[in-house]
Amino acid sequence: MHFMTALRAAWQNRNSLLCVGLDPYPARFPAHLQGRPDAILEFCKGIVDATADLVCCFKPQIAYFAAQRAEDQLEDLIAYIHERHPDTPVILDSKRGDIGSTAAQYAVEAFERFGADAITVNPYMGRDSVEPYLEYADKGVILLCRTSNPGGSDLQFLDVGGGERLFERVARLVATEWNASGNLGLVVGATFPNEIARVRHIVGDMPLLVPGIGAQGGDIAETMQAGGTADGTGLMINSSRAILFAGNGEDYAEAARRVALETRDAINAHR
Repeated sequence: MHFMTALRAAWQNRNSLLCVGLDPYPARFPAHLQGRPDAILEFCKGIVDATADLVCCFKPQIAYFAAQRAEDQLEDLIAYIHERHPDTPVILDSKRGDIGSTAAQYAVEAFERFGADAITVNPYMGRDSVEPYLEYADKGVILLCRTSNPGGSDLQFLDVGGGERLFERVARLVATEWNASGNLGLVVGATFPNEIARVRHIVGDMPLLVPGIGAQGGDIAETMQAGGTADGTGLMINSSRAILFAGNGEDYAEAARRVALETRDAINAHR
C-alpha cells in the first residue's frame, strides 16, 4: 500500500479529513482496563474499531507506548489496524531527526519493525538526515514545518535571508528539492492559520498533517479556509485527547465515536 494512494482513497471513500491520534495514557483509562498488562493495546483497539470508518488515518505517538514499555503493543496495534482496517494508513508520530546512519535505523524501526505507512520526521539536520526515509518510496515522510506549540516561533520564525522565514524555507525545500518520489508531507499547526495558508501557497497540493484542534484550541473553520485544497482535501486534521477520552466508562469507545463523528462532520461543513 503506497501511503499517498491510500490517503487519497481514504479522503474520498470515507469522506473524511480526520486523523485520530492514538496517545494512550493509562491513568485515564476506564476502570475495567486498569491494571491489565495489555491495557494499552485493548484501549487503542477499541478506539480504532469505533472510529475507523470516520477517519483518513490513525497516528500513534510512539512516546506514549515507549514510556510504558509497550512497544510490543504498538507493533501489535499497527498490525491489527492493517489486518482489520487495511485501507486505513497509519502514521507513526516519532519526529525523528539524526545523522544519516542513525536515521537509517530509525527508518527500519518505523517501516520494518512497526510496519507504519508513514512517519513524522524533524528536518532541522538537513537533507542527509532525511534521505534514509526517502529510500522507502512507498512510505509517507511528514516533516515538521510550523508546529502547533507556542515555542515553535523561537526558531521557525527566524529570517533566513531575503525575507524568508525558516518554516517557509523548510516548506520550499520539501516541496521542490526533496520530493522526488512524491511521498512527502508537512506538519503545520492548526493554532497558526496564517502560517497554514502561507505553507499551502508554497507547496501546492502537498498533504498537510494538522495537529492542534480539540484540546489545543485550533479552529476548524480557519484551518479549512487556510489549508484546504481546491478539491476539498489535502489535510489530515488530527484530534487525540478530545476523542480518546470523551468517555471514561465501559462505553468509552462509543463516546469516542460520537466525538469523532462530530469532528468529522464539523470539518466537512467547511470543505
